[in-house]
Amino acid sequence: MPDARTEVLARIRAALGDRPTPAAVPRAYHRTGPGSLDLFAERVADYRAVVHQVASPDMVPLLASLLGTRRIVAPADLPAEWLVPSVTWLPDSPPLSIEDLDGADGVLTACAVGIADTGTIVLDAGVAQGRRVLTLLPDYHLCVVRESQVAATVPEALARLDSVRPLTFISGPSATSDIELNRVEGVHGPRTLEVVIVRD
Repeated sequence: MPDARTEVLARIRAALGDRPTPAAVPRAYHRTGPGSLDLFAERVADYRAVVHQVASPDMVPLLASLLGTRRIVAPADLPAEWLVPSVTWLPDSPPLSIEDLDGADGVLTACAVGIADTGTIVLDAGVAQGRRVLTLLPDYHLCVVRESQVAATVPEALARLDSVRPLTFISGPSATSDIELNRVEGVHGPRTLEVVIVRD
């Protein structure tokens, strides 16, 4: 005696039995392109993020000037040289509580990939990125994107990512619109996104 699930699926198969097999979906869209750091910076800024471009040797001094004396969350594996002394660091080891994250002034992370075409930053909980919650609760997110991490297109970026990792796509600071289309920022993520693009 078949169970209900088997019976329902059998009925669906029977009802669709005379339908033609769907044709293959064409995949002729462009997968790579002439994306550049300038295009990436322009598109990130279009989303109301603050963008800085800097040469690699000048990155740490820039981080120090941007962070000042705030209380900043640090993923457990953030590079030691990024931990500038003026900041009160809140390392996520052991994992910080929701209250600690909510009370912090911001978070500093790296990223997995940047996408020039869309101005999107992708985090995958990899090196110097930490848990997803680290970038969702603090009101300020400072993200470092290296030149080698910028892909021209979405398909090119997806090819670099591991689809089984927890992917977070960031296109500007958190924002939503109410029924009257009034933009409200910071409802479900950081109100301020600042991006440091490091030229190799």
